[in-house]
Amino acid sequence: MKAIQAIKVVGGALIVLASLNAYSQASDTGADMSTQPSAKQQHKAMKKADRVLARKVRGALAKAKGVSAANIIVRANASTGDVWLEGSVPEQPQVEQSTQVAQGVAGVKNVKNDLTIRPVGQ
Repeated sequence: MKAIQAIKVVGGALIVLASLNAYSQASDTGADMSTQPSAKQQHKAMKKADRVLARKVRGALAKAKGVSAANIIVRANASTGDVWLEGSVPEQPQVEQSTQVAQGVAGVKNVKNDLTIRPVGQ
């Protein structure tokens, strides 16, 4: 009887030790996985950086004197520094000025200006 009781106690102790070892291994691998961002997290971070750069360019255009930024759409790729200006402005000088303003924003390397001229009221 005592032998059966001893075997049960030793068997239970082995099961507990094995489960603790498995638990510690699982938590170690989880720590390694959390240090590397997933593809989804990287994509979200890149999109956020794009929005931040576009917002900076829009802010600079809005503050620039002589540029009507109301009908200008700004798209940006922060990883390459590319910025696209789309939409319309009322006069030709605003097309060149908007390009210069966008190039002056930190992080912008290239500006593609697709602005068209559309007089006010049309």
